[in-house]
Amino acid sequence: MRLTRRTVLGSTGALALSGAMPAFAGRSRAVPDLWIGTGGDGHTYPGATVPFGMVQVSPDTDTENWANCSGYHRGDPSIMGFSHTHLSGTGIADMMDVLVVPARGPVKLRPGAPDKPGEGYRQTYAQESAEPGYYACTLGNGVRSELTAEARVGWQRHRFPAGPGHLLIDLGNYRDSRPGEGPLIDDSRIELESDGILIGSRRTFRWAKGRRIHFAMQVSRKPDRITLHAGDQVVNGAIATADRVRAVLHYDDAGSAPIVVRTAVSAVDMAGARTNLAASASRDFDAARRQAIGDWADALKTVKIDGGSDDQRVVMATALYHAMLAPTLFSDVDDRYIGLDRLVHSVPKGEQAYSTYSTWDTYRTLHPLLTLVAPDRARSLVRDLVRQTQQSAYGPPCWPLQGVETGTMIGWHSVAIMAEAAAKGIDADYAAAWPAIRTRAFDAKAPDLVNSRARGTYIARGYLPADQVDESVSRTQEYAYDDWAMAALAAKAGATDDAARLRERSRNYRNVLDPTIGLARPKLADGSWLTPYDPIQLGHIKRYHDFTEANGWQTTFLNQHDLYGQIAHFGGDAKFAARLDALFAAPSTLPKDAPPDISGLIGQYAHGNEPDQHVPYLYAYVGQPWKTQALVRKILTTMYKRAPDGIIGNDDCGQMSAWFVMSALGLYPVDPVAAVYVFGSPLFTRAELKVGGKRKVVIEAPGNRVDTPYVTAVTWNGKPWTKSWIAHDDLVAGGTLRFTMSATPDPAFGAKLADRPPSFGRPAA
Repeated sequence: MRLTRRTVLGSTGALALSGAMPAFAGRSRAVPDLWIGTGGDGHTYPGATVPFGMVQVSPDTDTENWANCSGYHRGDPSIMGFSHTHLSGTGIADMMDVLVVPARGPVKLRPGAPDKPGEGYRQTYAQESAEPGYYACTLGNGVRSELTAEARVGWQRHRFPAGPGHLLIDLGNYRDSRPGEGPLIDDSRIELESDGILIGSRRTFRWAKGRRIHFAMQVSRKPDRITLHAGDQVVNGAIATADRVRAVLHYDDAGSAPIVVRTAVSAVDMAGARTNLAASASRDFDAARRQAIGDWADALKTVKIDGGSDDQRVVMATALYHAMLAPTLFSDVDDRYIGLDRLVHSVPKGEQAYSTYSTWDTYRTLHPLLTLVAPDRARSLVRDLVRQTQQSAYGPPCWPLQGVETGTMIGWHSVAIMAEAAAKGIDADYAAAWPAIRTRAFDAKAPDLVNSRARGTYIARGYLPADQVDESVSRTQEYAYDDWAMAALAAKAGATDDAARLRERSRNYRNVLDPTIGLARPKLADGSWLTPYDPIQLGHIKRYHDFTEANGWQTTFLNQHDLYGQIAHFGGDAKFAARLDALFAAPSTLPKDAPPDISGLIGQYAHGNEPDQHVPYLYAYVGQPWKTQALVRKILTTMYKRAPDGIIGNDDCGQMSAWFVMSALGLYPVDPVAAVYVFGSPLFTRAELKVGGKRKVVIEAPGNRVDTPYVTAVTWNGKPWTKSWIAHDDLVAGGTLRFTMSATPDPAFGAKLADRPPSFGRPAA
């Protein structure tokens, strides 16, 4: 529907959030603190979105620095404005599309330096407020700005002081190119339609090279005049085209009434953005805000908790919130989307397309969490991944962003997401994806990206030589895990011989583990081990890092699927346990060239980055789960806190947060494809999970306190449970899992071979 002055002005009063969010009230329903992760290296944003929404309308304090990958960093001295798309927790910046700047005084087309508000259109800001689905702040020019969102539409409401003001819409809000780079923006357009709607688009070359975004924008008050700018030149007419374009909406008395801006986006075309805008369900800003609040209340009530401290409950609520931001909706309301072949496709009715799959991170815990508490969403995502696998020239996706395969990180871990879903009985056409997956698995001449570098060498040799291939040790092990996942998908597709071949190949991880020293170690093309070797270092020469965002210590335990094979390779339970002990006891020293991703150290264990995050749970495989319990509780209580720097590393599209949620529940998917959860140390006295339909799981730990990290007994539906793990199928059938907690460990619990978790499709022998 069209937004009118009457509908906007009829509901401009402030909405009391405390009265609008009854679902978050009470001791077990803590309100998420959206500032958690916005400082330090968390890289989250505080702006408004809905669960898995296409639009994330949020403040931008900068678009360029490491700290501002999400567009925002807590404590930055100035603000640029409010844009409509953002990434949560990533280590690379992109998006931040369609920037709106509420301004007064002379028109300024450039933002200026971050530490010099007023030099350009940057301003100071204060009085920030953020809740799920809503953000507000007061700008230095006196404008009070509020943000809310629908799935495909962002809402902004700006209250100007009396007198003139203007809205700048900037499609050129990235820096100019540096020497040796191509343009970051090479083609932009803004057009004023006859009905007063602004439409436009731009093509960008940041992370996702050649990504296109389109928008349609409607304002509640007709401007007194509009000027369009192509570069720095004013355009005579209704259309501006250039590499960077801007529009300025001038109001002679901007303060006479609030100005509401409603903006829809589309990756398909401007017509798609207009269709998304027309389909907006809300009649005004406050209605949109109430709907967003309700959407979040419904999503977050899938997990209820009791016990713990006030701050721990807030951290838990926030972690669940962050775990429901991505992947992001990518199909328009008319079902169209851009595939990884850069062509327009339509999803089947009732389904959706998605973007922002950080698969190297999220296959580990985020997707397992969704299969547990949001199975319908998990099914929608895996069906989308099947389609993307069919459409991409590279087969199974690695890191797709807005219709572009970025190839970021290593491996092609969407196969793990699909294999896990298949193992958990989530319905999708896995056989339709298998031909493209098979090409990735066996055809050495199939096209590669950085993530799959030297795949043919891996297929031929069974490992990657450190004197020929960058990140050879990590690549070998992660390619092996993808072999394991592809084996499961081959079996699902009925390709029995392929499955057997891939299962055997998945044990290639051993080829870069030196059993004589019990460490991952670079292997050279002649088959010899790298000598001399220091596992603290990242690589043996400047040209090559031997590991991916890790060193030899952290890469030693990358294997997730063949734990008993690795235990045997290292000489048995005692030696493997000793290696784990050594990892956590080693000095926490890193080389000078270590990336900031290696953070959250306990010894050489790095919780702030993904490769290690299953490692505390490995003690269960040698019959020492009490060590897992102590470590997990320590990580839960020291690596996460209620503060802007409360996430110890990049949240990576919710992976760090999902680790907290799962571990605080007392469960962890060491090998997601195995469809089992290893027990850790539950943080709360009680949790209730909705697990699909009317089924629920209750997790109890009566009397649980900060000084009782150890599990001494477990019951499942009232019966003794001696295993240190539980299968997904058992859990989602519903029931009560009860932990008896203690201040002292019980070495007997989970120690027997029969009680240890399965691995490589079998329990411990």
